[in-house]
Parts: sequence; structure tokens; C-alpha cells
Amino acid sequence: MGILTRFKDIMSANINSILDKAEDPEKMIDQYLRNLESDLGSVKAETAAVMAEEKSAKRKLDECTEEIAKMADYAKKAVAAGNDDEARQFLTKKNELTEKVDALQKQYDICAANATKMREMHDKLEEDIKTLKGKRDTLKTKVKVAETQKKMSQLGSGLESAGNNMAAFDRMEEKVNKMLDEADAMDELNKTESKESFEELEKKYDGKKAAQAIDDELAALKAELGM
Repeated sequence: MGILTRFKDIMSANINSILDKAEDPEKMIDQYLRNLESDLGSVKAETAAVMAEEKSAKRKLDECTEEIAKMADYAKKAVAAGNDDEARQFLTKKNELTEKVDALQKQYDICAANATKMREMHDKLEEDIKTLKGKRDTLKTKVKVAETQKKMSQLGSGLESAGNNMAAFDRMEEKVNKMLDEADAMDELNKTESKESFEELEKKYDGKKAAQAIDDELAALKAELGM
């Protein structure tokens, strides 16, 4: 289980703390991410091996438990048949298996604990990689924004002027958004009115169809009665 020691820092790593102390967080994330991704394959392989050991230990434990139950059943049948010597043989075998099952249970408990640790490590490693990728993208975006703001500051008349321009832009954007919202609302109302008008028009002609059908049916009855 040397890999558990080798990746001990994975379980205790605090990414936020690491990044706060870094002089160049973006480069450190890239390097740390490369290290974790290169180790992920080893962690996966080791996790699979430990889980296989757990399954093997569980299978042996279950087989031994089933064999104990089988020997106990055979002993009962031998006693019922009056074969005490054979019953003793089955009981002796049962006792031997009972001693063996204790060792198998301890072995399984160890394998299960190791498998749990490895699964936790594997999941933590994958989560760290996912978190780092998200932070890397966020940092790169912030760097680009900072560079853009720096250029704007150099070309403009200072931070105050840039702030005023940004405020004016925000007000303009708010007005544009308001105009779009009003246009969307008007379009929705027009669609509703058009739909209602069309439905009323359908009802008008549907009523005429119903009245015509009644008149036709009445004429047919009169013809049938010779009227």
C-alpha cells in the first residue's frame, strides 16, 4: 500500500490555501494539474487492484460460511439416520471451518478498509482535478480582463474617466434592455389578441355549421314523413 503514503497529500490538500500562497497561481495550477493527471492513472489501477482483493476476500468468506452451514446440515442428517460417527466427522469439519472463517473475516475487514481508502483517494483526486480545471479557466479569464483594463487605463484619461464611461455604458445597456423587454411584451400581447380573434372567428363559423346540420336533419325527417 505504498501508494497510500505517496498520495497522502491528495487527501489533505487545500487547493484554496495553495493558490493564495502562490506567486503565480495560473502557472502553479497548470503544474499541479499535470501532476495530478499523471498520477490519476496509477491511482485508478491501484484502486481497481485493491477492490479486486476485497471481492476475492468476500467470496472466500462467503464460501466458507456456506460450507459451515452445509456441514451442520449434514451432521443433523447423520444423527437422524443413526450414524453418530459420520455426524462427528461433519461436526469436526464444521469446527475447523469455523476457526478458518474468523481469519477470513479479519482478512476481508482489512481488504474492505483498504478499498474504502483507495476509493476515497480516487474520488478526491478526480474532484481536485475538476476543481483545478475550473479555477484555471477562471484565473485565465481574470488575467485577460486585468490586461484589458490595464490597456484601457493607459489609453483613457485615468480610472475615474473609465469608471464614468462604464457607468454611462451600463445606463445605456439598461435602456436598451428596457426597450427590448417592452417590444417583447407588445409582441406577446399582439399574438394573444390575434389568437383570440381567430378563435372567435372559428366559433362564428362553427355555429353556422351546427345550425345548418340541424336544418338538414329536420328536412330529412320531413321528407321521410312525406311532409
